[in-house]
Amino acid sequence: MIPFSPPRIDNKTINEVINTLKSGWITTGPKTKLFEKRITKFCGNKKTLCVNSATSGLELVLRWFGVGKGDEVILPVYTYAATANVVVHCGAKPVLVDVNSEDFNISLSEIEKHITKNTKVIMPVDFAGLPCDYNEINTLVANKNIIEKFVPTNEIQKKLGRILVLSDAAHSIGAEYFGKKTGSLTDVSVFSFHAVKNLTTAEGGAIAFNFPEQFDSESVYNYLYTLSLHGQNKDALAKSQKGNWEYDIIEAGYKANMTDIMASMGLVELERYENNMLIKRRQIFEAYTKEFEKYDWAELPIFTTKEKTSSFHVYPLRIKGVTELQRNKIISKIFEKNVSVNVHFKPLAMFSFYKNKGYNIENYPIAYNNYSREISLPVYYNLSENDVEKVVEAVVSSVENL
Repeated sequence: MIPFSPPRIDNKTINEVINTLKSGWITTGPKTKLFEKRITKFCGNKKTLCVNSATSGLELVLRWFGVGKGDEVILPVYTYAATANVVVHCGAKPVLVDVNSEDFNISLSEIEKHITKNTKVIMPVDFAGLPCDYNEINTLVANKNIIEKFVPTNEIQKKLGRILVLSDAAHSIGAEYFGKKTGSLTDVSVFSFHAVKNLTTAEGGAIAFNFPEQFDSESVYNYLYTLSLHGQNKDALAKSQKGNWEYDIIEAGYKANMTDIMASMGLVELERYENNMLIKRRQIFEAYTKEFEKYDWAELPIFTTKEKTSSFHVYPLRIKGVTELQRNKIISKIFEKNVSVNVHFKPLAMFSFYKNKGYNIENYPIAYNNYSREISLPVYYNLSENDVEKVVEAVVSSVENL
């Protein structure tokens, strides 16, 4: 069976984890801090905080910004549930909008249509690793007419003076937009290092701060780090110093810190990410494209343009002219040929929780059309050329024998 997306775990990763275990320091400590610094250097942003998941990273930022009851956060309907769930956790309303037909990313015109006096945050999602149109989004929130709609309710919001752009960059570490890497493209971005991501720490994530000059990134980092430790103003490493046991709880915070075990995996992954992992993933994308462009029924994904280079996270092949039911039958046939595939993503308005809140998939025709025809193909470091051929053969025969 060709799996869908197994992590890359080899002796280098194993040895680094063993080194951490033997060091006697396994929770948040020196390796986590080193990993943060290396992410910052890699992405070109101002400061980075590692956390235990992208989900917690998104929520920490929303809570720091004061998002709560009566507020609205605009995000694409075409995303994983975590993007919207964190908004619900904060007591705010997710405003789901449709996406672009060509690249699955959030539609700029739909964002603009849905901005109200209650809008506090826009959360673009870099679907499959392709960056959103950040120049246009950043220009939109800085537009005088949009700023006039913004109603700040706390000092942080007043300081920013406009809608916050919080990028869900779970898929896109290493992707580029006009020569700049994700993490440095807007106010703040959050990466995921979950087991199926390009760069994994098993679980985990990182908040990449890139706020304008009126914000002190170090101060924001320190506050959110404290918030990630139940509001405790000293971490375990600081408390371990002689006579430094006493600490204070300055807020009812959360448990969201990354451990050194996780960071040790990340350090290895990041070291070989750009010059090894991304190269291999791009080769797989290009191999799929070379094969599927022969078929009229295949709608190929965009993964490079003049302005953008993907992180090559998901290869979302679409089948022209099929229904959702037919797509599902094709997937079943592919699995029968011992090839694992997936679907990214079922739009949020199709899930019971969001349907019960009044969201209707009929209001998102582009998202539904994309979803109903999409099949995500295996992409991972150890996928061989022979494996790629088997995947292509399984897909082609399954589509053409529907």
